[in-house]
Amino acid sequence: MMPLVYAEKDQPQIIKKIGGSPEVKKHLEDLGLHAGGQVSVVSTLGDNLIVKVKESRVAVSEELARKIMV
Repeated sequence: MMPLVYAEKDQPQIIKKIGGSPEVKKHLEDLGLHAGGQVSVVSTLGDNLIVKVKESRVAVSEELARKIMV
């Protein structure tokens, strides 16, 4: 298990766990990121990651990406 920030680009990953406060977990869930879901890193833009969740692309800060374990 590793944080999403270390995942290989364009490789589908399964989210194992999401850490952080209840507010952070709710925010990530609202974006479509939840345990058991699939995510892949599309690109990095500064300190942000562009991730593909279902059929959408979402920008996630590095700080939040460190809370997503794949």
